[in-house]
Amino acid sequence: MKTISMALLASVSALACVSPVQAQTAEGAAGVASDVPHPSDQEIIVTGSRTIKNGNASPMPVTVVSTDDLLKVQPGATLADALNTIPAFSGSRGSSSNPTTIGSAAGGNGSANQLNLRNLGTTRTLVLMDGKRVAPTLFNGAVDVDVIPQALVERVDIVTGGVSAVYGSDAISGVVNYVINHKLQGFRAEASEGITQYGDDPKTDASLAWGGKLGDRGHLELSYEYRYEGGIDNRTSRPWLNQVGVTGAGTAANPYVLQSNLRQAGFPFGGLTTIGGNKMVFNAAGVPVPFTNGTATGTSAIQIGGDGGYWDSSLISRLRAHQAFGRFDYDVADDVHAYVQASGNFKTNTNYAETAQLTNVNISRTNAFLSPAVQAMFPTTSQTFALSELMSDVPRAQATADSQQFIFTGGFSGKVHGISWNIDYTHGLSKLNTNLANDVNRQKLGYALDAVNSNGKIVCNVTVTNPGLADSCVPINVFGPGNVSPAAAAYITDTVNYKATTIQDDITGGFSGSPFSTWAGEVNAALSAEWRKVSFHSSSSSTPANLVDCTGIRFNNCTTGGALNDFQFGQSLLPVSQTVWEVAGEFDAPLLKDSAIAKSLSINGAARTTSYNTSGHYWTWKIGFDWAVTDKLRFRGTKSRDIRAPTLYDLFAPTSSVPVRPTDLLTNTSPTVPSINPSNPNLKAEIGNSFTAGVVFKPTRRLSFAIDGYDIKISNAITQIDGSTTAFQNACYTSGGSSPYCALQVRPNGYTSTATSNAVQAWIVQNVNISEIETWGVDFEANYAATLFTRPASLRALVAWQPHIYYRQPNVTTIDQGGVAFGPTGLGASPSVRVSVMARFQPINHVTVDIMERWRNAMKLSGDPTQVFVNNHMAAFGTTALNVAWDADASFGHMQYFVNVQNLFNATPPIGAYSGNGTRAGLRDGFALGDDPRGRSFAAGVKMKF
Repeated sequence: MKTISMALLASVSALACVSPVQAQTAEGAAGVASDVPHPSDQEIIVTGSRTIKNGNASPMPVTVVSTDDLLKVQPGATLADALNTIPAFSGSRGSSSNPTTIGSAAGGNGSANQLNLRNLGTTRTLVLMDGKRVAPTLFNGAVDVDVIPQALVERVDIVTGGVSAVYGSDAISGVVNYVINHKLQGFRAEASEGITQYGDDPKTDASLAWGGKLGDRGHLELSYEYRYEGGIDNRTSRPWLNQVGVTGAGTAANPYVLQSNLRQAGFPFGGLTTIGGNKMVFNAAGVPVPFTNGTATGTSAIQIGGDGGYWDSSLISRLRAHQAFGRFDYDVADDVHAYVQASGNFKTNTNYAETAQLTNVNISRTNAFLSPAVQAMFPTTSQTFALSELMSDVPRAQATADSQQFIFTGGFSGKVHGISWNIDYTHGLSKLNTNLANDVNRQKLGYALDAVNSNGKIVCNVTVTNPGLADSCVPINVFGPGNVSPAAAAYITDTVNYKATTIQDDITGGFSGSPFSTWAGEVNAALSAEWRKVSFHSSSSSTPANLVDCTGIRFNNCTTGGALNDFQFGQSLLPVSQTVWEVAGEFDAPLLKDSAIAKSLSINGAARTTSYNTSGHYWTWKIGFDWAVTDKLRFRGTKSRDIRAPTLYDLFAPTSSVPVRPTDLLTNTSPTVPSINPSNPNLKAEIGNSFTAGVVFKPTRRLSFAIDGYDIKISNAITQIDGSTTAFQNACYTSGGSSPYCALQVRPNGYTSTATSNAVQAWIVQNVNISEIETWGVDFEANYAATLFTRPASLRALVAWQPHIYYRQPNVTTIDQGGVAFGPTGLGASPSVRVSVMARFQPINHVTVDIMERWRNAMKLSGDPTQVFVNNHMAAFGTTALNVAWDADASFGHMQYFVNVQNLFNATPPIGAYSGNGTRAGLRDGFALGDDPRGRSFAAGVKMKF
C-alpha cells in the first residue's frame, strides 16, 4: 500500500479508441469528453458489477471500447491485436510469440491469441462473452480469444482490477468482456488484403454479418469470418535479426553479452569431424576441408561468424481460420426473454522451429557415401569417427495446431415485481490437435547413418545384417550440405501427434433489483449462483513409453531405452475433471446525494464463496466507493481479495519433454538434454489482494483526464519454475546440493563436481506455489475533442506505468520483471512505460484520417540481479500507424473504403535475447514480444452496411 499513494498522483484507466457515445455512457469509468448529446438516463450494464448499471458510478476502472473505433487504425487486424495496443495489456501472446513447440507456455499452440493484463499471466485474466465465462481453449487453461465472433462484437469492456467476488476464479488481474450486438438489423460485410513491403506475410480478411426480426417477437443474427495470414517462415528474412543471442555465464569474470551473427561452434551445416587433430567440415562435394573458426565468445558452444551453423525458426506463424456464429432471441412473454446461440472457430496455426541435430554420432570410416579418397583420410586404427552437424537438409520441426472451438449458450431472463432474473447454460468444447512434423526418430536415424554397399547399391547395414527388422530403411548422406535426399529425410523423421479435449459445462443464475431506498436513492442488490464442471483428456502418439531399441544398430548411435523421438508430448491422460460451486452476493448503496461535500457518494461490495473439488474452499470479496464531488471531479477506489485455482493441466498434465541447450553453470557446458515438464497435483489456489484508487477530472466538455493507481499482491502464487534458470542453478550449487531447487536438475554425480562428466542430463520445469508476486503502477489517460482548421479533430493519450513485477521466493534472490524484456518460462516483455496516442481528423467531408503512435521505454534484458551483463539494456521502440477512410453512400447502403499502413516509418525493433537461450542463437528471441518485427505493411479494403 505504500506505493499506492504515489500511484494516485499520476495514473489512468487504460482506455482505447472509445466512441463519444459510449464514452459518455461510461464517463465515470473512462472520464472521456463527448461532443454528442446522449440521454442522461441511458444505462449500460457495467462489467465488474451485477448491480451498477451506469458507468458513471463504477468504483473501479472499466474501459468501454467500441469495436469500430478499436479497429479504426488497424482494420483487418484481430480484436486481440487491437486490444494489445491498450497499454494495460502487456506480455500477451500471438502469431509472433512461438515460445516453444509443445511446452505448457504454448498450451499446445504457441501462436494462439492470449490476452494478458499487467503481464501477470493469461490465466489470471478472465475472458467473458456477454458476462459469461468462456471455456478454456488451450490445454494450459488459457483462452484463445479468436473463438469470439469478431464481426458481431459491439464493444469490449476491460476491468483493470480484481473481481473474483463478482465473476469467480481467475479474475486476479482483471476481466475482458466481449459484448455481442444482439440487435443487429441489416447486412454488414468487410474485406481486406494486406502484405508487408518485403512481399511476405500476406493477409486476407473477410466477414459477413446479418441480423433481422422474425415476426414480432423474434430476432435472428448470423455471421461468418475468414482469416488468412501467410506468415514469415524464416527469421533470416529480416537482416536486422541476425542470429541474435546472449553469450557468457553471467558472472563478473564472464559476463553476459548480447551479440549478433552467432554460430553454433560445434555444429556446422556440412558436418564437423576431427582428422589428425584438426577440425574439418564436409563441403558440398562430401570432402573434408579445414573448419574456419569464428570469433570466440564467453560461451564455448557459440562463436561469432565462422563455419558454424545456426538456427532459423519462424518469425510470424501462419494462420487460416473460419469463424461462424448464430443467435436467436425470442420474447416468450412481455417480461420473459429466451435465447440460444452457437459459436464455432476452426483455425490452423503453423510455425517452424528446431533443426535436426547430430551430436558426436559415430560414423563408419568405410561409410558408403564417402569416396575412397575421403575414407583414406581417417586412421585405419579406428572403425569410426565422430560427427556433429546441424542438418539443414532435414526440414525443421513443424508444429501445426488445428483447433476446433465451440461455445453453445442458451437461457432465459425476465423481470417480475421489479426484480430481474436470469438463468443461463453454457457448453464449451475445445478440441486441439497438434501435429509435430519432422521429429527425428533416433532409432531410424541410427539405422540410416550406417550406409554400406550391397550388390552395387548403397543400403542401410541393418537390411543386410538383420533382414526383416527395418527393410524400409533409407540410407542418409550427411556429408556436406545439400546431400540428404528427401527420401532419407522423410525416413528418419516422424510426425507425432497430441490431441487434447477440454469441455466446460456452466450453469449460472441470479436475481437483481432494488429492495429498498435510502435518503440518497435506491439500494441495488444481486444474488447469483454458479455450477460448472471442466473436464480434460488427451492422447499422444509420442510418450516416454516410446523407447529406442538399438538392435541392429552399430557404433552406439543410439541408447537402448532412450527417448525414441526428440520431442515428446507425454502420456495420454484419461479424463480428469474439476467441479466448482459458487454463491455470490453484491450490493451498491448510495450514501450521499447533492450534499455540501458530494454530488453523490456510494459504496459497492461483493462476497463469494467458492468450492473446488480439487483445490478446496475459498472466500473472495471486494469493497469500493464512488465519490462525485462535482460534475467535474470524481474519486473512486476498490479493495478486493481474489483467487485463481490451479487448472486441470496444472494438476494432472502428462509429462512432456523438449530438447534444450542452456548453459550448465556448474560444468560450463551446454549439452543437448531434455527439458521435462511434469504436472503438480499438490497445487493450491493462489490468493490475490488488490487495491485500486483513482480520480476523474473533466474541466471542460471537450477535455478530460482519468488517473488510477493499483497495487496487486499474489500470495501462494502458481508459477512455472525452470531448473536451468540462473537463480535456481546458483541456489542449488551454493547449498552444496541441499537446496530443494536441486530437484529441478538431473546429474550423475551430485551438485558439486565441476567435471564435464557430471554435465546435466535433464532440466525440470514445473508449476509450484511460490511465495509472492507483486506489482503496482498507474494508468493515465487524457482526451481532447477540438476542431482543426474548422474541421473535427480529436486526440487521446493513454499511458501505463508499471515499474515493478516482483517474483519473491524462499532462498532465491527476488527477480523484478518490471521494465524487463525477457524472462524464464516464456515471460513476455513488460516495459515499465507503455504509451498509445491516437489522433483523428476529418480534413473534408466523408474522409477521416486516423494516426496511432505506440511507444515503449527502454528495458533491461534480464531482471535477475545476480546476473552480470556487459550492457543489460534494450533500447526504446515506437511505431506509427496511418489509416485513411472514405465514406460513400451507394444505392444499396453505406460503403467505406480504406487504405492502411502499419509501421509507417519501417522502424526496426532493437535486438535482444533471453540469457537462457544463448546456446541456440537464431531459434527464438531476437526482439521483445510486442515489438513489430514485420516492418512496414500495407492493407486496403472495404466495409459495407445495408
